[in-house]
Amino acid sequence: MYKPTLDYTVSVPINLAKSLEGKYFVGYADNLTFGMGTSAWARLYNPPNSGVNLHVTVWTVSDVSESPFRAQIWFNANPPGMPQESSLITSANQALCPLPQPRIKLQYASNVTGDPSGGIKAFVRRGQPETTLVDDEQGKFIFSPGGSFLIFLSNPETQQLAASGRIAFGWWEEPIC
Repeated sequence: MYKPTLDYTVSVPINLAKSLEGKYFVGYADNLTFGMGTSAWARLYNPPNSGVNLHVTVWTVSDVSESPFRAQIWFNANPPGMPQESSLITSANQALCPLPQPRIKLQYASNVTGDPSGGIKAFVRRGQPETTLVDDEQGKFIFSPGGSFLIFLSNPETQQLAASGRIAFGWWEEPIC
């Protein structure tokens, strides 16, 4: 009887490994409206009592129509407006039963005035109408309880135009020992 003597070595991407462990989540904030002198934002917020560190993996800004836009990325900032919580989140691993529930909150607000306060404006991206901004952070942005990763949308060059869009995130949660 023939028995293969192959030894396998497999490299598993970190995002797949975290999904297999039930720690990877995806979600988005839809119908974010801004323009006419207002802004919109969405963020991954790590509540103070979460017991996990947040690892931001990927983010996208899409479906912005009518206007060029600016996306400011802020770490641990306090955004203007009243946060709403998105229910459009799920575990990336749909084979688990029961499905894991995220401890991180995906919050958003539309048509806000003012700028984020506190925290750090880490970087800025610009986009054109009908384009998608995507950045794969591979989990390198890490936030302890009380921290947040915020994307703040505005259209300062064409403030007279109304705009809308969507912000999506992929992240994993690592328990704090």
